[in-house]
Amino acid sequence: MSAEHTTGLQLRSLLKTSGELQVSLERVDVPEPAADEVVVRVEATPINPSDLGLLLGPADLKTITVSGTPTQPVLTAKVPEAAMKAMAGRLDDSMPVGNEGAGTVVKAGSSAEAKALLGKTVAMIGGAMYAQYRTMKVRDCLPLPAGATAADGASCFVNPLTSLGMVETMKREGHKALVHTAAASNLGQMLNKICIKDGIALVNIVRSKEQADILRKIGAKYIVDSTSPSFMDDLTKALVETGATIAFDAIGGGRLAGQILTGMEIAANKTAKVYSRYGSSVHKQVYVYGSLDPRPIELNRAFGMAWGVGGWLLFPFLMKIGAADGARLRQRVVDELNTTFASHYTRVVSLQEALQPDNVAVYAKRATGEKFLINPNKAN
Repeated sequence: MSAEHTTGLQLRSLLKTSGELQVSLERVDVPEPAADEVVVRVEATPINPSDLGLLLGPADLKTITVSGTPTQPVLTAKVPEAAMKAMAGRLDDSMPVGNEGAGTVVKAGSSAEAKALLGKTVAMIGGAMYAQYRTMKVRDCLPLPAGATAADGASCFVNPLTSLGMVETMKREGHKALVHTAAASNLGQMLNKICIKDGIALVNIVRSKEQADILRKIGAKYIVDSTSPSFMDDLTKALVETGATIAFDAIGGGRLAGQILTGMEIAANKTAKVYSRYGSSVHKQVYVYGSLDPRPIELNRAFGMAWGVGGWLLFPFLMKIGAADGARLRQRVVDELNTTFASHYTRVVSLQEALQPDNVAVYAKRATGEKFLINPNKAN
């Protein structure tokens, strides 16, 4: 390995017992690859909502201060005392951040599989991606098609596999159509493209006319606005037309999960042939996979007894379906990388720029249409 690949900057997040969050850039050693490993120069890694929980935790961003040097800045913020109990598992443990990324293989181990990747552009998953270099197992690298850039492949794991996993879960659990909240997100747009291509009815729940317009432009048919006075009527109508009985909810807190179950119950009763005082016998399921709203989930129990609310995460799902089906889903991502699973970014920043308070204030909002990409090897 050349000298330039033996060390590199890595972004780390530390939550201290004192209630102070510290996000910094540290120079770390790059491990020499084992036989079945490669070293990748990371050239693109997205800031996903799933990364923000580790990166910033529950810090009060209004308290941010910056110290350190221009090349190794240190971002500090206070964490409210009420949030500290939930953070007990990570206190005083400096943790690397970044679920997925892509870049060029600059060093390979001795195995034929590793050597075959040398010089190739690969996508990766496995954490610690907000770093200039990453030593990876060959099995966790996905070679990108000829002509694809690191930016093309940076987001080809989490959002694509999550959206495919939602459809796969729908099929495996015997549902025929689905509902998705925060539906104009990057992931939501991918899910729409999958459902349109595969002929699956999808009910999209958004929170503004602008978000609805984004989905209409890509061909979405069923779009309802949760801020509209007619939301429940509009939702129920869409559920009657589609027969959707499973939902994936990125919001998490508040009334929305209960409203979806209520709408599903009303829709089921419209076609029921026999009355039951226990409600419809059609099972209605909401899976919560995000927490845009941190409040408790409110359920009004107006949806009978055949229902469920649970959590859904990508990695447990992939473990459940096994290696062969996981490989099938990943192959579809590669085949449709620049169509169905294309990601769009509003800003490309360096590691140092990712710690600038002005940039943090934007990406921490998790706003639709504002997706950041970090290039750890970008010059400031």
